[in-house]
Amino acid sequence: MPTFRDRLVQAQRTTRSALCVGLDPDLERIPEHLTRSRTPEAAVEHFCRAIVEATAPVASAYKLNFAFFERLGDRGFAVLRRVLESIPNGRITIADAKRGDIGNSARFYAGSALHDLGFDSITVSPYMGQDSVMPFIQDAAHAAFILVRTSNPGRTDLQDLLVEGTPLYARVAETAMQWDAEAAGSIGFVVGASDLQAMARIRALGPGVPFLIPGVGAQGGDPAEVLACSGHAPGLSVVNSSRGICYASPGSDFAEAAARAARTAADALPVSPETVHG
Repeated sequence: MPTFRDRLVQAQRTTRSALCVGLDPDLERIPEHLTRSRTPEAAVEHFCRAIVEATAPVASAYKLNFAFFERLGDRGFAVLRRVLESIPNGRITIADAKRGDIGNSARFYAGSALHDLGFDSITVSPYMGQDSVMPFIQDAAHAAFILVRTSNPGRTDLQDLLVEGTPLYARVAETAMQWDAEAAGSIGFVVGASDLQAMARIRALGPGVPFLIPGVGAQGGDPAEVLACSGHAPGLSVVNSSRGICYASPGSDFAEAAARAARTAADALPVSPETVHG
């Protein structure tokens, strides 16, 4: 069976792009003509499926933010499952759930997202240590993207704290590399586009680690600078854009506008023929 990294490389070679489309279906921003004539869950499903269909030719990955589906209540996971099933084969799927528990809780979170729902990967908080991460990387087909250097303004509250002279975010990356060596599955890092100096430092610590990179698009990160820092080779950079694509138009042409925005984003995020292993 191909490993997660093998499939990520292949997906980016197929689309020739590092673009990841983030699905954050906000009922307050979904076009009014969808919400006016449908239940909230039906509107979200229609919107997300239309975005997937419009962007599939250029998106190598999709990231589904669990919070936006959980807001729908008991029907939210059914909608999430159907949206996930609409994503074409050959694309990488990311459960943006930011899990971070231990023991049976972590094991069941992993089973739910990676096996019951069928995601390829999941975002994980490492705050509770190794036993909060390992349940998600028990087989080579799956990966956990660990929060290392996030893009939010409050990231400096903890991530910049010095541990024996080393910023905490760098220590997390160093420690996660040790976990990766012990795991059957893959570890990736969440590294925001808002701090390229930190990104370069983390890349030096993990030369072949996939980076899930938020903060490009509506948040202002420059695609060329990000790829120059994180790497152009397939499998290195998974660059997420959510609002800039999904809400490119508030009207009935939202899918067409999303397709155009995705094409523009993908053209700015080309991958090179070179493959990096490790």
